[in-house]
Amino acid sequence: MVAKPEIKPARPWFSAGPTAKRPGWSSGALPHDLLGRGIRAPEVVERFAYGLRLTKAVLEVPEDWVLVYVPGSDTGAVEAAMWSMLGARPLQVMAFENFGKQWAIDVRDHLRLDPELLEAPWGELPDLSQIDPAKDLVFPWNGTTSGVRVPDADFLSRDRQGIVICDATSAAFAMPIDYGPLDVVTFSFQKALGGEAGIGVAALSPRAVARLDEYEPPRAVPKLLRLRNASGFDRALATGTMINTFSVWTLEDWIDALEWAQEIGGLPELIRRTEANAKVLFDWVERTEWVEPLAVDAATRSTTSVCLKIVDPRVVGLDDARRQTFVRRMKTLLEAEGGAFDVESHRNAPAGLRLWCGCTVETEDVAAATPWLDWAFKTAVAEF
Repeated sequence: MVAKPEIKPARPWFSAGPTAKRPGWSSGALPHDLLGRGIRAPEVVERFAYGLRLTKAVLEVPEDWVLVYVPGSDTGAVEAAMWSMLGARPLQVMAFENFGKQWAIDVRDHLRLDPELLEAPWGELPDLSQIDPAKDLVFPWNGTTSGVRVPDADFLSRDRQGIVICDATSAAFAMPIDYGPLDVVTFSFQKALGGEAGIGVAALSPRAVARLDEYEPPRAVPKLLRLRNASGFDRALATGTMINTFSVWTLEDWIDALEWAQEIGGLPELIRRTEANAKVLFDWVERTEWVEPLAVDAATRSTTSVCLKIVDPRVVGLDDARRQTFVRRMKTLLEAEGGAFDVESHRNAPAGLRLWCGCTVETEDVAAATPWLDWAFKTAVAEF
């Protein structure tokens, strides 16, 4: 019998989406006066517009960019950008984790385009020197399922002909993002600030707006993904008008998180909290023999979706199905004790662990969770 740790995390929520609520969150603190109102009522539209202004301010998006809401969380935002904008130029897609691979499949099979895939094994980045500034590019800033991120935007030309669509859902509000060479930056409410699911945001550069104005895709675009009207970019979307009916409750929850972010010091403090959390976890990994980061290069290791691989020979020697079973056993042990919830790797990633270390997680809770990870591993090994 392996001895259990004495201290448990006060908030053992480590899911990579939806992520932990902000410290001190309460549903009772959310405004209720617009619930049940018409989605086109002026007061409701203004509340959504306020959410866009606040998002832009906290995230420090360049002044000449515009923001729009899109259904379907970050997935909807990326798909809206791809369906509405791609096809004007040759295309590259960075496919080094699950979602990049999914964007590549959608571009090929549904948009009927022929993208050049820049691929890499789990835990690595593609060869960034292969990025072609003459081509459009779709890539994730941070691989939520692989724990690998681009270290910066220096691999992108500042004088590109193609546009860049960046899936930043697990990087926004947690990592410095250089908007200079980017054109579309997408994220969702359910990631870095612990919002509810269902609504995504696309931030559009002037070059992205120009693409929407000048290029009409040679395909039918579903209404839920439509960023254009008969004249080009649908500018009403940048004023709080919605593509379809969104959840006012979700919007109020998002505003609550943004106002908390402003109160504690804005983006610099959100990044600091994230990096402090990740440091605690990586320090534990450094002194723990049975686990290592999935990301090979320390410079590319995510500070939000920290993905870990089990390297103990007793587990490495199992076949894939048994390794998955082993991780599920660890998950069951941890959750039964309240030591940590939702720490298994993504279903399409190699069997391992994934802990969210974003800004809404408390550093002391990360520290308190690590002895429980040790306990769950040793207990599962003894059983197997």
